[in-house]
Amino acid sequence: MSKAVLVLEDGRTFYGTAYGAVGETFGEAVFTTGMTGYQETLTDPSYHRQVVVQTAPQIGNTGVNAEDDESDKIWVAGYVVRDPARRPSNWRATGDLGERLAAEGVVGISGIDTRALTRHLRSRGAMRVGVSSVDLDPASVLSRVVQSPAMMGADLSASVTTPSRYTVDALGEHRYTVAALDLGIKRNVSRRLAARGVTTHIFPASASIDDLLAVSPDAVFFSPGPGDPATADGPVALAREVMRRRVPLFGICFGSQILGRALGFGTFKLGYGHRGINQPVLDKTTGKVEVTSHNHGFAVDAPLDTAIDTDFGGVEVSHVCLNDNVVEGLRGLDVPAFTVQYHPEAAAGPHDADYLFDRFVSLVDPSGKKG
Repeated sequence: MSKAVLVLEDGRTFYGTAYGAVGETFGEAVFTTGMTGYQETLTDPSYHRQVVVQTAPQIGNTGVNAEDDESDKIWVAGYVVRDPARRPSNWRATGDLGERLAAEGVVGISGIDTRALTRHLRSRGAMRVGVSSVDLDPASVLSRVVQSPAMMGADLSASVTTPSRYTVDALGEHRYTVAALDLGIKRNVSRRLAARGVTTHIFPASASIDDLLAVSPDAVFFSPGPGDPATADGPVALAREVMRRRVPLFGICFGSQILGRALGFGTFKLGYGHRGINQPVLDKTTGKVEVTSHNHGFAVDAPLDTAIDTDFGGVEVSHVCLNDNVVEGLRGLDVPAFTVQYHPEAAAGPHDADYLFDRFVSLVDPSGKKG
């Protein structure tokens, strides 16, 4: 087994063993607290250009299979685990995780103290990192880490979006049509919509308002995705056009930040972000606390307890993270638009927030009689 080294931007260094491909990679070091769902994490486009640290100590136990991917490839820039499984053991497994990582050229490291690394990132914040199994000199790797691009100011939607429009048909009877802007969409979004009779037309991130309206949508959806929302001026302008036409609009994660900007709010980078499937969120409209799936390093800057007057009427914060009071959702009071910062499609994760797709459908058809 090849030796490997992980070097953080501030010089903190960890030595371990190569896992996946042998080589060198750079990105933003982030940690995810999910105990399950590593395959969905790896194939989530929102992790593009990030080196993901798994806080769960054993990874790879259930192998990989053809059904659980959330996109067509692994998107993480690198992968960090403590104890990789020696062999998969699950009736659904069709392959080994380490072999899959190697086949897709994903450089990783194993055998390091991921708890110490997570505590360091939690206290110092997410930062750039390099993982190398070809150069074990920390100073040499660090020199390239500090030259690598930061996540602040990164415009990444064009790197992960679909090159052309495609359609996911409704399951059973077609009831509604949704135009979805692909900023890094996961497959389970369209599956959750299809289960409600929604046919989803998925458009590239560069789509115009005329492109979306050409399919006569009952509603528009803005997907999750990677990067800094402060760079996404095109999608922000598109969201404003959608609201001007009063077409119902729902945004998730990066899509929530886009809508927040379209409403006039700022965005900011969190210290170490929310990533995992165990994050508590309060739905202020019902008073219920949900356990939710997250993957975001940026958030919307909006007041939590008062309605705000915007170009599109009143807007209020609808969801709040109970760990740190970060805005987790917005709701238009005068336009048919709402967002959540987390992942109700929950792949992987709990299903507490699945009702939000029903709320989206009710925004389109309050009577529930269309179809």
